[in-house]
Amino acid sequence: MSVVKWIGGILGFMTAGPLGALAGVVIASFFEQSLNSFADGGSDGSNGSYRNTYESSYYDRYGRQSRVNMGQRNSFLFSILVLASYIIRADGKVMHSEMEYVRQFLRSNFGPEAVTEGNQILNRLFEEQKRRDAQQPGSYHNVVMECCQQMARNMSYSQRLQMLSFLAQICKCDGAVVAPEINALRSVARALQLSDAEVDSMLNLQDAGTNVEAAYKVLEISPNATDDEVRKAYRKLALKHHPDKVATLGEDVKKAAEKKFQEINAAKDLIYKVRGMK
Repeated sequence: MSVVKWIGGILGFMTAGPLGALAGVVIASFFEQSLNSFADGGSDGSNGSYRNTYESSYYDRYGRQSRVNMGQRNSFLFSILVLASYIIRADGKVMHSEMEYVRQFLRSNFGPEAVTEGNQILNRLFEEQKRRDAQQPGSYHNVVMECCQQMARNMSYSQRLQMLSFLAQICKCDGAVVAPEINALRSVARALQLSDAEVDSMLNLQDAGTNVEAAYKVLEISPNATDDEVRKAYRKLALKHHPDKVATLGEDVKKAAEKKFQEINAAKDLIYKVRGMK
């Protein structure tokens, strides 16, 4: 029942719409009481107790931030897992390396408690994906696209880019990015109102400090670009990926964004070095 600490606190924008419906499915699998009772805090007060535990833990770790920020954070975390459940099974199988990457990501960015809770949520989402697709093939895809549209309406551009970066790393973590994964990632990105160029940028991020071809893809420009175009592309990229733009989600999310920002700088540095730019 510890899963309620994530999706039983302040829900933010995911209280309604397709994300809220999926959250309800997850919650229902852990509680026998009705969703109405859950929403009201539980007739026996148990849900309120878990909610208070979650809030205290959050505030102790991140300081007395606003309830709005907490709602954004909860929605962001659950959204990550919904999209991860779709990307991981894009090739028809769940790889150990992909699941382990998610666990490591949760552990390093959100703490050890998030690993257990995130695992519970992911497994329930996998079950829901199989159930829906058995009834009607492609049904889960449609739900995920609707969720992406809800995210696009409620998340900032930079928050969506941070999410895309995480999903791209899931695709890469087993050493081979296959066509179904790329197609799924592009579908998600478009529904999030992000571009194919941004997908390519995030897929090449890890190699951009040593591979000049990857570096150009990260900056979303051609190797034939002028030096002035390179500088403009870097400034544009640095602005939209700046870690401060996701600071409302918590210091841990900001730290993940800082790592991505360092990799973008490494891409720029390599291109500047190859071109003899200063």
